[in-house]
Amino acid sequence: MAKEIDHNSRKNKVLAAVVSAYIEAGEPVSSKELVQKFGLSSATLRNVLSELEEEGYLFHPHTSAGRIPTDKGYRYYVDFLMSLDKLTREQQELILNEYSSMNHSLEHILEKTTELVAALTHYTAILSYSELGDKVFYNGLSNIFQHPEFRDLQKLALVVRMLEEKKYLFDLINQQAEEKLHIYIGEEAHAPVRDISLVVTSYHGGKKRRPGKLAIIGPSRMSYQSTVSTLESMSDILNRVLEEY
Repeated sequence: MAKEIDHNSRKNKVLAAVVSAYIEAGEPVSSKELVQKFGLSSATLRNVLSELEEEGYLFHPHTSAGRIPTDKGYRYYVDFLMSLDKLTREQQELILNEYSSMNHSLEHILEKTTELVAALTHYTAILSYSELGDKVFYNGLSNIFQHPEFRDLQKLALVVRMLEEKKYLFDLINQQAEEKLHIYIGEEAHAPVRDISLVVTSYHGGKKRRPGKLAIIGPSRMSYQSTVSTLESMSDILNRVLEEY
């Protein structure tokens, strides 16, 4: 039993390392890159990587000696392996100062929120607000162009079209209206583009208002750890701002 636990623990650590390395560099990860990190032989690491591939957590591109995470690999990482840290108090105070220095109309507050979230995450931020007739705001469209996954013009056009259809966006980020946080990876998002992920959190909307949704759209190779941490912190901050509104 102890050997099995150790083996599973090793597999989890290797999977987490592959996901983190691929998110950071966007290049397939080889056993050579992991040898020093784990102090294991290349043969042992190759065996672990092969096992993870056989179980569907990693994919081995034919043109490369390395491996990349599958949607299943990202899902396991998100559900069981990643840790979260909220924004520091200093960061939160800086963000609150951004709100205090602006026009306090409701629409400006919501627009500012998407602007801040897009700047912090480097993805595209979306916000829905039911009190304004299912209004949807988004910001950070240009961030899409920075990710190699969207260099294909046909794929990029689909993403832009998706963002421009406000009713579709509203429905997309309100699929699980009752949940505080939901992460859709790849096909789970039911979006016209397969290689995207969608992270959605809710905010309560202030006194006597219906809750809304705050979301991020980015590639499946998303920095889930920092994105979720940022969204949850921004949701808390927006709640504070709207309570005073």
